[in-house]
Amino acid sequence: MKYLFIIQGEGRGHMTQALSMSQILREAGHEICGVVIGKSERRQVPQFFIDKIGTEIELLESPNFVTDKKQKSVKPVKTIIHAVLGSKKYIRSLNRIHAIVEEHEPDIIINFYDFLGGIYNFLKRPKAKFICLAHQFLIDHPEFDFPPKRKLDKASLQIGNKIVSLGADRILALSFQPFDNVEQEKLFVVPPLLRREVCQLKVSQGDHLLVYMLNPGYSTEVDQFHQKFPSEKLHCFWDKKDAPETLVVDDHLTYHQLNDEKFIEKMASSKGYVTTAGFESVCEAMYLGKPVLMVPVQGHYEQACNAIDAKKAGAGIYSDAFEIEKLINYLPRHKDVSNSFRSWADQAPDVFLKMLS
Repeated sequence: MKYLFIIQGEGRGHMTQALSMSQILREAGHEICGVVIGKSERRQVPQFFIDKIGTEIELLESPNFVTDKKQKSVKPVKTIIHAVLGSKKYIRSLNRIHAIVEEHEPDIIINFYDFLGGIYNFLKRPKAKFICLAHQFLIDHPEFDFPPKRKLDKASLQIGNKIVSLGADRILALSFQPFDNVEQEKLFVVPPLLRREVCQLKVSQGDHLLVYMLNPGYSTEVDQFHQKFPSEKLHCFWDKKDAPETLVVDDHLTYHQLNDEKFIEKMASSKGYVTTAGFESVCEAMYLGKPVLMVPVQGHYEQACNAIDAKKAGAGIYSDAFEIEKLINYLPRHKDVSNSFRSWADQAPDVFLKMLS
C-alpha cells in the first residue's frame, strides 16, 4: 500500500513519530510516497528528519502558533488572527496538497496533526483513506483528566481536534498508557511511536541533566540555574537559528543545536530530563527510565494537558516555571515505570499495522 504523510512542523515530536511510522510501514512492505510538512517561520526541519525519512519532502505554508517576543508563551488570539491573515497562502498550500495526492495516488493519508490536512480532506474528499494520529486526540477520551478551569482553552483544543480530523476514517490517540477504545467516535488508543534507535540504546546513569527547549527563550532560566548551581552538569538542546552547532559555556553547561542521535545518546546517559511537556520526548525518557520535569509553555493548553497525563502515568513531575532545581529535589523519590511502559510501547508495530490495514 502507498502512504502519504502530512505533518505539523511545530516542534520535533510529530516528525519523530512519522519517522517511526515509516520504519514500521516499510518493514511490512509498504511505500511512503511523499511527505508534506506544514512549515513554521520559527522552526527549521531538523536535519535528522531530512536524512532519514527516505522520500521526497514538500514544505508548505500552514497555520502555526504565535508566541510572545521572548518566544516563551503562546498567544491564542494572535494565532487565530495570523491564520486568518494568511488565508490566501494556505489556499495555495491546499491546492498543492491536492496536486501531490493526484500525482501519487496514495491508498492512505496519515495526518500527524496538521490543520491543513483536515481542511484538505474535508474540502477535496480524496479517494484515499484519511487517518489522523496524535497524542492531542486523547483529550476526547472520557477518562482523560484536564487541567482545572481554563474552559475556553479546553474548548479551543477540542475544536482544533475536530478541524485536524475532519472526515477521518480513524482517529489514533497516542497515549502514555492503555485506555479502552471509543469506537463509536472512531477513536482508538494506541502506544507511542518510538523509533528503533531509542529502543536499542544502552542505558546508563550519568552525572548530567538533559534539557530540551521548545522555545529558545528558556535559556535565560537555564543560565540562572547554572549560576546558582554551577556544579550541576547540563546538556541543553535548542533550535536557535543564530547559535553555533555546539556552544560550550563552560565545563558544566553546553548548548547543542537539535541533533537526533546526540540528543537520545545524552538522554540515555542522563540522570534526569527537563522539557517543555511535549509528548514524544517524555515517552523516550519513560522508555529509558529517566525522571522528567515538564514545564508546559505558558498559554499552551495542550502541553498543560500533556503534563498532567504524563505525571499520572508515572513520568515525573511538572511545574509552571522552568525551575530545574525541582527535578534535583525530586530525583530521590522517583519510581521507575520503564518496565510497564516498555511493555505498552513495544506493542506499537503490531497495533499500527492492524489499525492502518
